[in-house]
Amino acid sequence: MVERSHPAAALDQVFHALADATRRAILRDITSREKTVGEIAEPYQMSLAAVSKHLDVLERADLIRRERKGSCRMVRLNATRLRAAQDWLAYYERFWSDTLDRLQQHLEAELTTPLPSNRTRSHKEK
Repeated sequence: MVERSHPAAALDQVFHALADATRRAILRDITSREKTVGEIAEPYQMSLAAVSKHLDVLERADLIRRERKGSCRMVRLNATRLRAAQDWLAYYERFWSDTLDRLQQHLEAELTTPLPSNRTRSHKEK
């Protein structure tokens, strides 16, 4: 069994939390400022309990912090936890970067290749 304090387990929790579109949208919504659970739930057609379950997943992944301020429960982003996911993805960036570099070289070669002149047209084209 994998311990939850293990870095791979923490990364698994981050990717699990990010796998859901609603949770990604919630993270995006709280990037500019902390919000109440009610403010977070407002744009979604789901109950506060359902939003709270999404927040539980985000909190277990340590992507958010919840804090009680008076009668409100405030939620704010913990962006430092996204660093592990970014670092993991950065390793694979070379694969898509190489592909994009090859595409750029191909397109540049196409642009520098002279177009056929009118003299080389066949009799059928004249």
